[in-house]
Amino acid sequence: MALLLGIDTGGTFTDAVLYDETAGVVAKAKALTTHHDLAIGVGGAVGAVLEQSRIDPAVIALVSLSTTLATNAMVEGQGGRVGLVYIGFDAADAERPDLKAALGGDPVILIGGGHDAMGQQRAPLDAVALAAEAKRLAPSLTGFAVTGRFAVLDPSHEIQARELLRRATGLPVTCGHELSAKLDGPKRALTCVLNARLIHLLEALIAATEGRLAALGISAPLMVVRGDGSLVAAEVAKTKPIETIFSGPAASAVGGAFLARAPDALVSDIGGTTTDVVVLREGRPRIDPAGALIGGFRTMVEAIAIRTCGLGGDSEVTLDQHGLESLLKLGPRRAVPLSLLAVEHGELVHGTLERQLRADLPNELFGRFALRLNPSRAELPALEAEMLARLEKGPQAADKLIQNRRELNALQRLVNRRLAIMASLTPSDAAHGLGLHQAWDREAAAKGMLLFSRRRNAMGLPFAETPDILARQIIGTLTRRSAEFLLECALAEDGFREAGLSRHALAAAALDGHSGLVRIGLSLTTPVVGLGASAATYYGDIAGLVGAPSLVPEHAEVANAVGAVVGGVHVSAEVKVLQPVEGIFRVFTRGGTRDIADISGALAFAEATAREQAEAEALQAGAAAVETSVAVDEKKVVSEGREIFVEALVTARASGRPRISG
Repeated sequence: MALLLGIDTGGTFTDAVLYDETAGVVAKAKALTTHHDLAIGVGGAVGAVLEQSRIDPAVIALVSLSTTLATNAMVEGQGGRVGLVYIGFDAADAERPDLKAALGGDPVILIGGGHDAMGQQRAPLDAVALAAEAKRLAPSLTGFAVTGRFAVLDPSHEIQARELLRRATGLPVTCGHELSAKLDGPKRALTCVLNARLIHLLEALIAATEGRLAALGISAPLMVVRGDGSLVAAEVAKTKPIETIFSGPAASAVGGAFLARAPDALVSDIGGTTTDVVVLREGRPRIDPAGALIGGFRTMVEAIAIRTCGLGGDSEVTLDQHGLESLLKLGPRRAVPLSLLAVEHGELVHGTLERQLRADLPNELFGRFALRLNPSRAELPALEAEMLARLEKGPQAADKLIQNRRELNALQRLVNRRLAIMASLTPSDAAHGLGLHQAWDREAAAKGMLLFSRRRNAMGLPFAETPDILARQIIGTLTRRSAEFLLECALAEDGFREAGLSRHALAAAALDGHSGLVRIGLSLTTPVVGLGASAATYYGDIAGLVGAPSLVPEHAEVANAVGAVVGGVHVSAEVKVLQPVEGIFRVFTRGGTRDIADISGALAFAEATAREQAEAEALQAGAAAVETSVAVDEKKVVSEGREIFVEALVTARASGRPRISG
């Protein structure tokens, strides 16, 4: 049977698994994710697997890659600066609250054009105005998002705009019709903006992986995990990287379902930056056709139904002041653990922490370091450019780097754009301090916790009496918040979607084990499958809080990489049929519209078109052979005693195992 290589590039670790279709996992390894050059981490993990197995790299028949980097960037509000090209919409459409929040001040280009609800052109695309605005804005952007009115019925204006923008600026362009065939222009624009911000991250990852694999002598086809857990050829992913947005969590869900063999469960994957939860029913993760909810935004990319929160082993630990009460806050931003930073920069970390421990009064910048993460792909304001240049020399102690509020704000903007990252105290440091983890520098973690414990609360007293007490508080906070998140996910799945239910006083009392005149209980009816490198450390206690069995399967720490190789290629194509006037049935395809005089003929043409499109895209996506099914959702109304056709949505789904070499 074939030998397959799965790779997952996460926020903290890059995992690699060598998988035999008969024997299962043959070898597995982890390497630190190297954000400044992803190829180093990929090469480290893959090289370790090859060394363990002692196989000839040439016999590997398929490589499949998943990543949590895009999901992490969305949760942390990071990414490039993009311009939204809004075709046929007016200024009020750009003021929709969700879209405005997603734009975050990025520019909007309102351009004439677009179509109506029957696919007819409302006005020609204003190419002259678009070219002028694009050239003016391009130096400050990393890409464009293009959304046209009713472009899901006729995408021609989006396609024209894309070609114009590429010629005029050379920047990446994402079109809304490539993301979803569903109506709702502003929501499609929101998704387009979020995805356009991440294109350069995913392209860099694929390019780095291809280069490293070639250097290691691996010539097998490269696949990438899409947001619905299926696989797509790397060449296709390069041209449509938006489809890989939820790659990491989707691979985790597929891998968790495969490893746990639990037909019904909550699969919870704790990574460095996020915790991702998926509900398994009859052994399969549920697909959410509305798209995953990430970073507070509902996207329109079809994906596994994943709930994500910014809580992980590398969540930044900060103090949150509420009146006279000081509370620990974890995340949502990821930080490099102090214990990890000290592995490569021990002299800087230990010297800085010791200097700060000698200070009489703690400073909010103590125990924090700034690191350059990525080079800028766009022109930066002078202060930010100067700050980034200073970080090129290596990590810098924040209290030496920052002299005033303006510089602090500039550094924050660099972090938001994923050009820099902070190193500070994290739950991973707390786990090292308590001896639960031993991979990195425990002494650096201990110094960081001592420094943090000396920070003053609202009463002017040290926040924690000892570093160990602080460490237990951090781990306890992570455990409690994880249990609340599991409960929130389960309640939402059962239809209780009111915000904050898991933190309601009664839910809190249940998690606290309250028993007085009233015994309050709240528990899950399915096991909790814990995944991730730290799952064995935390999930016994987390599952215990919600009254559920904890199941941490073998290879749980590399479930994402396992999921990357056990999936298949799955592609769907949709064709819509409308009746603009009685007796005329209009079929909308990517190649244009066709009017047919009878409904049976229109549906037959729609089915054939959808099937042909799905099969062609599945083969292009890397399937060896495909099986296709077609479903028709037809809507009618009854008027004056007779049925009247309203619309039909024809969906073809093509599936197959990926092509392998040899």
